[in-house]
Amino acid sequence: MRRILDNAVSLFVVVVVLFLILPLPTFMLDVLLVINIALSVIILLITMNISEALEFSIFPSLLLITTLFRLGMNVSSTRLILTNGGNAGQVISAFGQLITSGNIVVGFIIFFIIVLVQFIVITKGAERVAEVAARFTLDAMPGKQMAIDADLNTGVIDEQEARMRRAKIQKESDFYGAMDGATKIVKGDAVMSLIITLINLVGGIIIGMVQGGQDIGTVASIYSTATIGDGLVSQLPALMISTATGMIVTRSVSEGSLNGDVLGQFKAQPRALMTAAAALVFLAVIPNTPTVPLLVVAAAIFVMGFMITRTDRAQVVQEQQAEEAAALEMEPEAAPTESDYYKDISNVYSLLSVEPITLEVGYSLIPLVDENHGGKLINRIVIFRRQYAQEMGFVVPTVRMHDSSMIGTNQYVVSIKGEEVAKGEILVDYFLALEPAKPLGEIDGIETVEPAYGIPSRWILPENKEMAEIYGYTVIDPVSVMLTHLSETIKRHAHELLTRAETIQLVENLKQTSPELVEEACPAIVSYAMLEKVLRNLLMEGVPIRDMETILETMVDSMNTTRDPDIITESVRSALSRTITRRFCEEGQLRAITLDAEVERKIVASLVKNDHGVYLAMEPELIQTLITQLAEHIPKFGELNQSPILLTSQVIRIYLSRLLGQYFANMYVLSFSEIVGTVQIQSIGNVTMQPANVRRAVGS
Repeated sequence: MRRILDNAVSLFVVVVVLFLILPLPTFMLDVLLVINIALSVIILLITMNISEALEFSIFPSLLLITTLFRLGMNVSSTRLILTNGGNAGQVISAFGQLITSGNIVVGFIIFFIIVLVQFIVITKGAERVAEVAARFTLDAMPGKQMAIDADLNTGVIDEQEARMRRAKIQKESDFYGAMDGATKIVKGDAVMSLIITLINLVGGIIIGMVQGGQDIGTVASIYSTATIGDGLVSQLPALMISTATGMIVTRSVSEGSLNGDVLGQFKAQPRALMTAAAALVFLAVIPNTPTVPLLVVAAAIFVMGFMITRTDRAQVVQEQQAEEAAALEMEPEAAPTESDYYKDISNVYSLLSVEPITLEVGYSLIPLVDENHGGKLINRIVIFRRQYAQEMGFVVPTVRMHDSSMIGTNQYVVSIKGEEVAKGEILVDYFLALEPAKPLGEIDGIETVEPAYGIPSRWILPENKEMAEIYGYTVIDPVSVMLTHLSETIKRHAHELLTRAETIQLVENLKQTSPELVEEACPAIVSYAMLEKVLRNLLMEGVPIRDMETILETMVDSMNTTRDPDIITESVRSALSRTITRRFCEEGQLRAITLDAEVERKIVASLVKNDHGVYLAMEPELIQTLITQLAEHIPKFGELNQSPILLTSQVIRIYLSRLLGQYFANMYVLSFSEIVGTVQIQSIGNVTMQPANVRRAVGS
């Protein structure tokens, strides 16, 4: 029994197909017609009570099943009408008599009006809306995915939430694509109903006159009533399904059910109701107009608007009283004057401290920071700190925030250890729209540059947000813009924020899980100063330091042969190959620029060792060749939405990384020993010793 219930829908579809072949008794047809009407009502009510289309994601398939069900019963009813003297059951007879009311001509006119309303108005409109919704949904997919990546990078959401949002976007595109095709089924159903109605009428008249020997009047009366009843009993559910189709594809901007949205949005505009009442009263005083109906409706609308207005005013008064009561409970504390504060010499020493991270904001940006004014920046920074600690193994220090009169009212400044490292400007009442490579349309706004990544952007008004997303722009709120810039700045300077005290804290944290390793290594073999240098080298190039156990074990082994922190760092990076692979590889592939063997030999030959260590002394021509070719290949990574990566040998990796860091801030230099063997390496560019004109000639 359970297996049958699990496959009930499949069995139902098979039975519906059989309706096209097997004859049905009139009683069973009556029951199925009633089920069809009830099912259509249920579907219509569901579409009116959902807040978004994906809550009823089975609708395209359900639309096909109900259409097939309806066509199967049409065939069965046609068979009964033509073979049973126009008798196709009580339901069809009742609907036929209801619509004709003794006048067949009027019945046909009403029936064709219903069919044309469905075909021309509802079905045609739903088809157009579904087509536009599918196109806009597909066009907006890249922008939505970029917005998810931006939220993930800033710590607003975690990886699981990002995965769920990406899956939802994919489901939306699939749903609206399916709806675009499903509306063609509705259109075909409307056309087919007209054809079946014509077949019933003409075929019934021919059969009644030729085979039954009845006169034309009797035949027309019997078969016309049955034809109209059959058409109406199928068109009524079809009309509701068509309405449900239009309803579900227009639910893209709703926040709740249709009932809640309609009531809420009408209640939000009481003046419109009262103005409409006044307009009806004006029409009532015009001669030869229906005065009484106009005045009755006007009075009802005016009372409704007046009651809504009075309720809103009472709510505002209650909120003001609550705010005043809260303000009276808060007693202001008298703050000491500046001269009194610094009379205590110990307070002067507080001026000498340097904060690790400082964020200064202009006066216009205070509402974004101050929690008392609804500012969300502090909570977002907390989320970012947690996410960065989970990802990189380093706890970002506290960010000190304060307002400043020394900068513009819309500006903010990020300082690391007292020195300015980043600066930006934000328009609080606007949204930042990041321009895509090929926007679908132009949006009005103030041209600017996104501060974190340097992407051309526009500050747009809130009312243009939805249109910008349709055109493919990625729209970001002001808090996210500031947080993204702050977080990217912290990531770039994370190695500067790692202090000796933080290093010791990391070792103490490791002692909880590996006390024997810590006792052996620190500080007997690995000093805290050496550990700090290696950790800084790793953070400087974006390598996570979460696996402190592997880092410390590798350093203990390497310290037996060398004391050079750079060489030790390379050994640690090789030991962290899985971490580095996960950090920079996507789906088992690593897209990178590679070096020609001759170029690598020349770079290795440029390594010079002295008493202070090893450094790179490359010829200017070789540096120019390297920089020029890398600059040609780097734009390819922008098309892949990936940071540029250069793959080289372990011997020259760290020295080449420091050299190229002066020219390409966002480039990562990896060695082959840092990539696990299961990764497929894809070279999207190769640096050679050929001059530029020779390479262009070969490429052409």
